[in-house]
Amino acid sequence: MTAQRQERNGGRSGVYFRPGIALITLLASLLSVSPGDLGSSGFTAKAATTERVVANRFSGLAIEGYDPVAYFVDARPMLGLPEFEAAEAGVVWRFRNEGNRASFVAHPDIYGPQFGGYDPVDLARGVTVAGNPRFWLISGERLYLFGREEHRGAFAKDSELLLRRANSRWPALEQDLAQ
Repeated sequence: MTAQRQERNGGRSGVYFRPGIALITLLASLLSVSPGDLGSSGFTAKAATTERVVANRFSGLAIEGYDPVAYFVDARPMLGLPEFEAAEAGVVWRFRNEGNRASFVAHPDIYGPQFGGYDPVDLARGVTVAGNPRFWLISGERLYLFGREEHRGAFAKDSELLLRRANSRWPALEQDLAQ
């Protein structure tokens, strides 16, 4: 490289900043985002689907930070608070208050979503799809989360059959998730 070219490029020998390439790279990364990755307010985090319990892969929060006990106590999904957290099954759970946290810690198998938060309708089909904490149902005193709202309706209509199928497939699917 000549001395003039080095001076023009800020004295960086062999290193060139090319704004056109940087812009193309930025645009390519933005265009590679699928529509499912976009929420109404921009990007949303995806739930991990390689773990036994569904957790946000960025925050480590189970069921997107919703309080699992609130589904039973308040009959609706409610976001937990950072000051009331507990670690269980390798993920962080949030709660609305200390009472909900204590109830969960004493009985995570009762208050935690069944199948680790995976959609039982999809499990019955043999696939693991993360449940959405906004699509839920308590059946047989257990919490179930669904990936799609229509799955909640299908489950409510024939929960016995779907649970029998999901329960028979869950051990193998859960084993695959752990690997």
